[in-house]
Amino acid sequence: MGIAIAQVFNQIPILTIIYMMPLIAVISMFLIPGTNQKAVKVVSLVFSVISFILALMLFFAYDFNKGGMQFVEHHIWAAQLGINYFMGVNGINVVLVLLTGIIITAGILASWDVNNRPKEFFILLLTLTTGVFGVFMTYNLFLFFLFYEIAVLPMYLLIGIWGTGPKEYSAMKLTLYLMVGSALILAGILGIYFASGMHTFDFDVLEKVAFDRNFQIIFFPILFVGFGILAALWPFHTWSPDGHASAPTAVSMLHAGVLMKLGAYGCLVVAVWLLPEGAKFWFPTIAILTLVNIVYGSLAAVAQRDLKFIVAYSSVSHMGIVLLGIASGNSIAFSGAVLQMFSHGIMTGLFFGLVGMTYGRTHTRIITEMRGLAKNMPVLAVFFVLTGLCSLGLPGFSGFVAEITVFLGAFKAFPILAIIAITGIVFTAFYVLRVVQIVFFGPKDPHFDNLKDANKIEITALALLMFFIIAVGVYPFYMMKVIHSSVLPIALKLGGM
Repeated sequence: MGIAIAQVFNQIPILTIIYMMPLIAVISMFLIPGTNQKAVKVVSLVFSVISFILALMLFFAYDFNKGGMQFVEHHIWAAQLGINYFMGVNGINVVLVLLTGIIITAGILASWDVNNRPKEFFILLLTLTTGVFGVFMTYNLFLFFLFYEIAVLPMYLLIGIWGTGPKEYSAMKLTLYLMVGSALILAGILGIYFASGMHTFDFDVLEKVAFDRNFQIIFFPILFVGFGILAALWPFHTWSPDGHASAPTAVSMLHAGVLMKLGAYGCLVVAVWLLPEGAKFWFPTIAILTLVNIVYGSLAAVAQRDLKFIVAYSSVSHMGIVLLGIASGNSIAFSGAVLQMFSHGIMTGLFFGLVGMTYGRTHTRIITEMRGLAKNMPVLAVFFVLTGLCSLGLPGFSGFVAEITVFLGAFKAFPILAIIAITGIVFTAFYVLRVVQIVFFGPKDPHFDNLKDANKIEITALALLMFFIIAVGVYPFYMMKVIHSSVLPIALKLGGM
């Protein structure tokens, strides 16, 4: 079946079609009156579902035995500047494209009750999604940066207008941090462009260039930190908890689910792959920073009382595991890092969806103010418990497979750091079980006697995400084969396996 799908996809510009789906939805919504909220939501959902289905088909159509870049679309654009329309996917890309399709579909469903200017909300949300899809598909660094900015910039308005709490502060802080990151990324990309002497931004050409070692040592941290800011690399992570806490539910889901993966993806595919000598020089330093991410993030989550801040700091900790895998520099750790990107995206998207649904009913996020909610909201309680078990790395869930793979690879490179990093799991278990006990299974508060459980639309969104958490946890082998086929060349370029 996968071969048949691949044959069809090779005859059409499938990658362009996938990232154009949310853009077509945006254009369609400009023609719909803002008062027709149902039509706006239906259009958003339909095109998101189409993107998701095509992304799922693309994942199974990818030939991991063949490996390399597939479904390539290459057209000359501004040849004199080396700017071409160059789209393609490898095993890393197809996993992250699938992740994006899953999260945007669940995010639209979780936002079905948005009634404050829904037309503008969904236009910005789907514009952001177009940028994310584009980043995960393009192999021209100029287009990469263009799509990257399209993905990042809508966040300011989405948080500033539809957020809660100190939303203007959070939106501005997030934007300023990410713009600093973008400036570093642009500087790194231009440095690579001019230093290569090839007058092209095409990745397949630049990947073959042997850059001077001193150049790599200087420009690698510029690119890695630029991308690392979006991936919440310590100490540049402080925008993330504030941004998560103030963002509306779907934005938090996309923010943690896929936007932070743009940063980790750039660290691996742009910084490490193009500048391997610089990577080897800086990996020990980066590994130490990621260790702080893991331990500090989990300890900070333990200290929080706001449910959304707990999940936000948990996200910082789990992204540290992704970056530790990248800094370990071998194919086992790389495979675990990419799988952790997928697992963390689904898991954290589910967590933020649950937090948003709980807050919408209780109108509080302080865990000590919510007790015994499982009696009135058993479905939400079950999903929260299952997501928490994935977060703390219980076997049978995607989080276990991803984390154990990262730690195995990290132990090969930095055994002492890997052992210390594993302690983060202990703290994760503490804050997850503490939240579950207090919020859902504590003594029932009569104030919440009339709370309603999740409705059918919300259950659909939650079930979609939970399905992939369990499916990958029970049978991770296919996805691991797809991922390994594309991380192995990066590891080989670093001189290892």
